[in-house]
Amino acid sequence: MAEHEIRIQTSAAGQVSGLWTEPEGQPRWVFIYAPGAGSNLRDPFGAFLAPRLAERGVACLRFQFPYMEAGRRSPDRPATLEASWSAAIDAGRRPGVPLAIGGRSMGGRIASAVVAAGVEVDALALFAYPLHPPGRPDQTRDGHLAAIHVPTLFCSGTRDAFATPEELTAAATRVPLARVHILDGADHGYAVLKSTGRTRGDVWEEALSALDSVLGGQG
Repeated sequence: MAEHEIRIQTSAAGQVSGLWTEPEGQPRWVFIYAPGAGSNLRDPFGAFLAPRLAERGVACLRFQFPYMEAGRRSPDRPATLEASWSAAIDAGRRPGVPLAIGGRSMGGRIASAVVAAGVEVDALALFAYPLHPPGRPDQTRDGHLAAIHVPTLFCSGTRDAFATPEELTAAATRVPLARVHILDGADHGYAVLKSTGRTRGDVWEEALSALDSVLGGQG
């Protein structure tokens, strides 16, 4: 396994940082990951996924959005976020290697919008998909989901304030090739209560297994 940083040129906001984690030999998949709104290139969940995917023969490219690159707290406008995703996809494509993209919370939501708009990928993984703001189920972000026609993983916790399991499952029916994996006891940040006897690491391992199943196991 090897890691190296790259710079990704976006069409809307200059360059952003990317980080490749490479398996030994030819990868069987490439997975591109973006963090949630409050995180960056070193997002803990992404940092957990990348080396474990490499062990499974999957190359992983993580990147951050322009506002994080500039040290700002407020996310960029949707068009800038989507342009950044498109640039990361261009940077991550490899001839003959299937491509999956996704991310946590906002990172996954913007990935889903790009795929719905017609960018070609082979799979999509949405971790803690923010279906609606907490307490506002009337403001659902699912209008674009019916335009997604690739295998799509929704992986969220039972205590996620951005979507109950029932709400998420209902929204996922709009995606023809959706798979829903519910993480028992996890909240939007994948934290669990001590009373469950589980740790956040246990939840991350379960989410990794769900992703690995979408990517065809260890082949």
